[in-house]
Formats: sequence, structure tokens, C-alpha cells
Amino acid sequence: MRTTTRSTLRASLRRGLVPAVLAVSALTVAACGDGDADDADGGASPDVTPDATDEDAAEDTAEGGDAAGGSLTVGGANFTEMLIMQEIYAALLRDAGYDVEIVSADNREIYAQALTDGDIDVVPEYAATMAEYLNLQANGPDAELIATSDAQETVAAMRPLAADLGLEVLEPAEAASQNGFAVLESFATENEVTTLSDLAGVGQPIVLAATEECPERPFCQPGLEETYGLDITEVLPLGFGSPQAKQAVVDGQADLALVGTTDATLGDLGLVLLEDDQQLQLADNLVPVVNAAAAADQALVDALNSLSEVLTTDDLAQLNLQVDGERQQPADVAAAYLEERGLVG
Repeated sequence: MRTTTRSTLRASLRRGLVPAVLAVSALTVAACGDGDADDADGGASPDVTPDATDEDAAEDTAEGGDAAGGSLTVGGANFTEMLIMQEIYAALLRDAGYDVEIVSADNREIYAQALTDGDIDVVPEYAATMAEYLNLQANGPDAELIATSDAQETVAAMRPLAADLGLEVLEPAEAASQNGFAVLESFATENEVTTLSDLAGVGQPIVLAATEECPERPFCQPGLEETYGLDITEVLPLGFGSPQAKQAVVDGQADLALVGTTDATLGDLGLVLLEDDQQLQLADNLVPVVNAAAAADQALVDALNSLSEVLTTDDLAQLNLQVDGERQQPADVAAAYLEERGLVG
């Protein structure tokens, strides 16, 4: 754990990181989207600025010293779900006695390097996506997958790779943000369909609203056909979890839509998520990744692991809805959630 001031952080992170309060964007998923949620797209790299809400605290820290627990920086990706998670981590750590700043980056390469360098102390991550990022970094583009559909197995596989970079992976939450597939709720009720296996059992041809890349992605059309035996006759290239993809199912133009498992808008549209009962998708459970120097502080580890014990996929969906649907601020949503779950004093 560092005890440098925020002015030192500003000097050391001059490129690539952006304030958490300034950016809210849509979540994409690696397996069926245009690439990794925040690194394969090769986002822009604007100059660093700390969270604007922390400016006064930054100056106070520089003048009066760190809080009792020391100074920490929480970082990570620059879209709604991750901005919420960064605020949750920061609030937990502040409650544990730390002085915390938040910075966010447009792609994983930027914040992962800052985490390794110790300029960031902790980031919220997706287990399978981060595992494969580390795997590719260590073993090249032809490396065999180390992520599985089991969160604990995936975390265990990534920990040695993380340790080689001076990082520690804490406990994963039940909450998982990954590819999901939705149908009309009325159809599901009428045909007693709750899982993708049930859908296959109906035996009807399927028109799938998904990404343009879906026919080539192993966790999209090929996986649905090989793992579940679905008869997908057409893929409408309408994007990942987009309003157009979901509306196509509502209007009867498609039977199934590729969405995120933390999409809380489905019920309002009369859609329902089907269970991935054969575990086609990899385990993209939320997990804290911490610089090893910071992870040596057991109070930090305990604070973050306390969240992993309670955070569910439904929780994450509702948090996203409060920010994207109800236009609440990520910091306010995070504070209310932690108080509701009794995780802060």
C-alpha cells in the first residue's frame, strides 16, 4: 500500500486514465461482441485526472497526511457497471479507514499496467476475461484457454499468472456479467421454458438477434448449436443487448436475443433470461485484483472479500438499472447498496 499523495499520482499517471465521474458507457461482452469489454477495442487514452469529487480530499491529503489506513487508488474500466463497482470498492475501503481516490481507463492495457506498476492498488475485474488477458500476455495468442465455467477454477488458474506480475486475485462474487440469451416471457411460460436446454426441447427453428460476429464466436451461435442442439436458421446482426436486438424479439422478428446477464431492462420489455444450464459461458464473475503490496494489508483484503460474499448477479443488474435507467449517480447507488447490505458502518 502506497502512502504517496494524490499530487504524486497525478504526476505518475499522465496518460491513459480518466476521471470516474466523467464517463458512463455501455457494457459489451468479449465472447460475442467486438472483442474484450474494454481492452480489445483499443479505446482512446486521454490524460489522467483524479475523480473530481476527490479533488478537495486530494489537497487535504497532500497538506495534512493520509487517513488512518493509508492512501489507496481504485481503478478499472470506463463503463457503467465498472464505474459502479469502483465506487463500491472505494466506499468499502473508506469505511475501513483508507483515503481513497478513483481513476478509470478506456482499456484494460492501460489500467492493468498501472495496477502492476503500483499506481493503482485495486480494480474490479471479470474473472474469465482477466484470466485470458493474463494468459495471452504470458503465453501468446495461441495459448489454450485457462478460464472455465467455474469461477473458483478460473480464479485458481489465473492466480499464478497474476502473481508473476505482482498482483493478487481475491475471492470471486456470485455476481457474473456474461453472455445471456432472452426470449419472450409469454413464450417461456406457454412452453415451460426456463433453460436453454428447455428451448432446444421445443424443437423449433430459431432466429437469433445478436452481434455480427456471433456466427463465428464459440460462445454464441456455434456454442448454442453444439452444446444445446439449437437449430439457429438466421442471425440478425443487431448488436449485443441493444434496444434493437431486444425489440426484435418483442416484435416477433427474432425468437432469441443475445443480452447481458446483468441487463435489468428485460422484465419491462416482457423478456426473460434463460439459464445457461449446460454452462456454455465462461465464468465472468466479479473479482477484486489487487497490487501485491496493497494486498499485504489484511484489512483491505477483508473489506473487499466481504462484498464478494454478498454480491449477486441480480444485485448488479439492479445497480446498472439505477444508473442507466433512473439516471442516479454511481456513487449514490454504491452508497445505498452498501448500507442496505450492512457492509458499511
